[in-house]
Amino acid sequence: MSRDLQSNRFATLTFERKVAAPLATLYAAWTAPAARAVWAPPAPGVVVEFLEADSRVGGREVSLCKVAGQPDIRVEAGWLDLVSDARSVGYEVVSSGGERKSAALVTAEFSGNAEASRIAVTVQLASLAEDMADGYRQGFTAGVANLAGVAERTMLLQRVIKAPVATVWGAWMNAESLPKWWGPEGYSCRTSRIDLRAGGEWVFDMIGPDGTVYPNHHRYGSVIPETRLDYTLHWGENGPKHADAWAMFEDEGGATKVTLGMVMATAKEYNDAKGFGAVELGLQTLGKLARSIGAE
Repeated sequence: MSRDLQSNRFATLTFERKVAAPLATLYAAWTAPAARAVWAPPAPGVVVEFLEADSRVGGREVSLCKVAGQPDIRVEAGWLDLVSDARSVGYEVVSSGGERKSAALVTAEFSGNAEASRIAVTVQLASLAEDMADGYRQGFTAGVANLAGVAERTMLLQRVIKAPVATVWGAWMNAESLPKWWGPEGYSCRTSRIDLRAGGEWVFDMIGPDGTVYPNHHRYGSVIPETRLDYTLHWGENGPKHADAWAMFEDEGGATKVTLGMVMATAKEYNDAKGFGAVELGLQTLGKLARSIGAE
């Protein structure tokens, strides 16, 4: 291999973006699998299917990038370092047709505050079968732009509950206890059917203090015990999807930090939700969860 050709195999690429979302929200949108699945497709007509997704240090992510009429592109990635709201470091290996195309080290650095934030991504790329730099430039440019749009319509709620992770997880993933605390103050739930396993669903009505009925349908995706669950929210049974959501559970010295994230389907739905106080109502829901296990 000539020196010129060999040198073309390696590239360092950088991507930066300012985002009109809080720092914690941007970091969550970058790392949470439910959010990554929303912004990962680089263009219309591209489908990204996640086969594995574990966003912890040492965790692995495997996805297929699908375009009609073309071979699937397989991406295997892993998290090497995660510092909340500050940095992530990971690797990814791209292959197609059983042949490895590239390997890369991907470092993302985050900065900002509660009003706005910034991401800076550095990709140290080694092309294995062909020069992949142009494809990476196009893919990451589109991906970071998509990420900004997702972060700007993501609602992030957090609460530390003074109980062990196993207790909090148990209250969330129990078909009898979940309907008893779910929803803001004064709301109750009437369940049609409930199956909290991966691939399961919860079809229910949320009933407001004035008797108004709000039909809901949750469809569950990945469930990692005592760590994370992913689900989609629909307006009534088999109705339109209005959010991709996740809940994470982290130990904090015997207490549990619960993070509830929701990527609204559109910016309008996000603005409408904020307008009617969805953040405050969501925090009330987490407060009811704490009370239900005697940990308020």
